[in-house]
Amino acid sequence: MSKGGKGSRAETFGGIHAVAAVLQRAPERVKRLQLATDPIEPALERLRALAQSRGISIERVGRERLDQQLPGFQNQGVVVHCTPRPLLDEKALITRVRDGLDLLLVLDGVTDPHNLGACLRTADAAGAGAVVMPRHHSAALTPAAIKVASGAAETVPVVTVGNLARTLAVLKDAGMWTVGLAGEGGESLYDLDLRPPTAIVMGAEGEGLRRLTREACDHLAALPMQGAVESLNVSVATGVTLFEAVRQRREGPPAGSA
Repeated sequence: MSKGGKGSRAETFGGIHAVAAVLQRAPERVKRLQLATDPIEPALERLRALAQSRGISIERVGRERLDQQLPGFQNQGVVVHCTPRPLLDEKALITRVRDGLDLLLVLDGVTDPHNLGACLRTADAAGAGAVVMPRHHSAALTPAAIKVASGAAETVPVVTVGNLARTLAVLKDAGMWTVGLAGEGGESLYDLDLRPPTAIVMGAEGEGLRRLTREACDHLAALPMQGAVESLNVSVATGVTLFEAVRQRREGPPAGSA
């Protein structure tokens, strides 16, 4: 949770894995770490030792006080207060693409924080270099999203942009294919070559890709659904798609290619 809106100077979240990730990867961001006093669980004891090894002071407080920090949130006995994470802007993203970043995840209007967190976790697992999404009509990195990401919020940069269709055009100019997932896509995902530098574009829950986003994609692909359901949750479809790219890249060039 960011305090104070735009220009805020604090970010508060909880959860064992999310807090461990910031302690390991960005301890300089940590302003205050609060751990529950009772019971002393092994996972919390490991966090305490990690914080001490990073020179971070620890405040021991009751569970009730921790719960007051983030009402309605399952903090797992730990809450951390941080300076905001550094932002990667579109210009820096394009520089990374030109320097060799070859797999991106683009989320078009995903508004559920849990889905955002799950997509971040999958993006990290698949080796995607960033998650790109519109500045408006998208989920924010709330405590829930950060917790579900299970540490990936510290490893996968989130790039928010004002005009997603324009950003896709810039990515194409930088050498990336853009592949949108759509139920009515004319090609099966498994018939596409995902070995070249690729931006995987996923649509919003229920609504799918917006028209301008759809038109900005080089390919529209569909998952070959075999059962009665018409679609998958966006985070599940993201996992299927990203790991198809991983599978193809591990197999190497298509048979018969030079």
